[in-house]
This record gives sequence, structure tokens and C-alpha cells, in this order.
Amino acid sequence: MIDLRSDTVTKPTPAMRTAMMNAEVGDDVYAEDPTVIRLQERVADMLGMEAALFVPSGVMANQTAIKTHTLPGDEVIVESGAHIIQYETGAAPVISGVQLRTFTAPRGIPSVDLIAPLVRGTNYHLPVTRLVCLENTHNKAGGTVVPLDVVSSIRQFTKERGIALHMDGARIWNACVANGTKPAEYGRLVDSMSVCFSKGLGAPIGSAIVGKKEWVLKARRVRKMLGGGMRQVGIIAAAALYALEHHVDRLAEDHANAKLFADIVSRSDTLTIDRSTVETNIVAMDVLKTGKDAAELVAMAKPHGVLLTDMDPRTLRATTHLDVTADQVVSAAQTLLELVP
Repeated sequence: MIDLRSDTVTKPTPAMRTAMMNAEVGDDVYAEDPTVIRLQERVADMLGMEAALFVPSGVMANQTAIKTHTLPGDEVIVESGAHIIQYETGAAPVISGVQLRTFTAPRGIPSVDLIAPLVRGTNYHLPVTRLVCLENTHNKAGGTVVPLDVVSSIRQFTKERGIALHMDGARIWNACVANGTKPAEYGRLVDSMSVCFSKGLGAPIGSAIVGKKEWVLKARRVRKMLGGGMRQVGIIAAAALYALEHHVDRLAEDHANAKLFADIVSRSDTLTIDRSTVETNIVAMDVLKTGKDAAELVAMAKPHGVLLTDMDPRTLRATTHLDVTADQVVSAAQTLLELVP
């Protein structure tokens, strides 16, 4: 089976499993797990931030950040296709008591012009605009990289308005490999960032949030409140450390495989792909001309040994990762071509 549903389906490599087995552990609720401490220090250094906090999942990372930045009744501005609003089960209003206000950006790339009109005034009838959230890369837009200059301009605007800026950087590693930047170049432009180890980096579990030391201490309390306080979790942190040391640069292979897949599938007369938009490891295909919806195509491909994802009725997604070879990508693309006109 060629699994292109997501980069979350990756499994630990033998070397990663060895690192996990040999991990030195302690009690992380007491902040005594030496492997977690090393991971947090490494992530903070890579992002150019003061501190980091290890959490079980990307959703917990984002929701911990939102709750730490806001008060109940506040408003958070976020792009309409972002993970925070699309794939986190309505968590922000439930957990933090905040209202989400959305804008829609072409290919998921935000701008000050789109955000500024949504910032509330000071009339006490209105919620307070407390936080702006960005996503990089933007999953639903097809792995789009948000450029540094875009983030910089938004940072300048939010700073002037006294609004915090959070980045869902679950795939920030892909963004940096794609555009040749360092994670710290993005880190210096935001108040907080979530990063993921269990997607393209191939660890079995885990994310982190980074920010200033005082803010991370507050976030640590929120993590505990949400059930994210873990004990001898160095076993898992070791996998994340291994991934940071060995699996970041190789993301370029996933990007090349995604482009290869897009090149082949673009030969179809009915599956529409704008190859110029395939920047990282996600390929989004418009299925409108096939006369079928994306879920039907997912079901058709499965018996032929290819697993894909329907992002919405019109959009089919393929995601490359370290457990899929170039040959498998070619085979999957050719299979898809055989299934559609």
C-alpha cells in the first residue's frame, strides 16, 4: 500500500527506535526529564526563542498557545482555511472562551490588508482583538510557504496595535527547507510558535510551543490543565531529538517527490494541478472536471493500493513523506491517471 494520506502516517526508523530505547528519562511534570529538557533547549535555540515546551500534539500546542495569550471574550483572527479553525474540533471557543474571526487569503498567504479591517475598535460592546494566528506551511492551501517578508509586515502591524502573533508552524521545517531560511528567522517575528515532530520529521508523537520564558511558564500551567503533563516522556522526546538531528534536511526529498507526483498527474485532462503551487510535500488536485467528488476518487484508488485524502468535495490531496519512495510516488501517480479520464 502506498500511503499518501498524510505525513503523519510515518513510522519511526530503526535508528529512531534505538534512540528511544536508550533515552534517559525522569519526571517531566517535575521538569526533571533530561531528554525532554535537551529537546526543549534544542527547539528554542533552533527557533531563536527563549524557551520551549514539549506537548503531546499539535492541537494541544495551538490551543495551549491561544489560551495563554487570551482571556475569555477575546477575539482571535485566523485565516479561514487554517488548521486552528478547520481541524481542531472547535476547541478554541470551548477551551479558551474566545471568538474566532476569519479572513480568506489567496493560497492561504495572509497580508496586513486582509487582517487590518478585522481588528476591533475600543467600543466596549466589541470583543478585544487579542491574537492573530498564521499557519506555515498552510496545509489546506496545498503546503503553501508564507514568505518571511509577509510575516515581517504582519508582525510590524500587530506590534503597533498591541496584538500578539502566533504561528502554527507544524510544518515550519518544510517551509524553511523550501525557501532556504532558518527557523529562527521566522521565530524572531512571532510571539509564539507551535512546531510538530510527528509529520515530515517522522517521530511517532509530539509537538512543542516556543516563546519567551515567562510566557512558556504560563503555557506550562495550561498544558497541565489540558491533561498534557507527562511523566517519563523522554522516551518520546528522544524520537523528536533524533528527527531534528537527522530528518530535517531530507525533507527536500519529499518536496522533490511531490513535484514528481504533480508532474505526472498534470497529464490528466480532468485532474487540475497548478504545478507552480507545489512548493513543499503536499499536492492538491481539483477534481471538478472528473465528474466525481474527491471522496469517490479516494475510494476508487484504495483497492489499487493507493491511499489519498479528500480535503473537501472538490479537492484531492497527496502528501509525500519519508516512508514513500520516488518509485512509489511514480506508481501512485500512474495509478491515479488510469482511474480518471
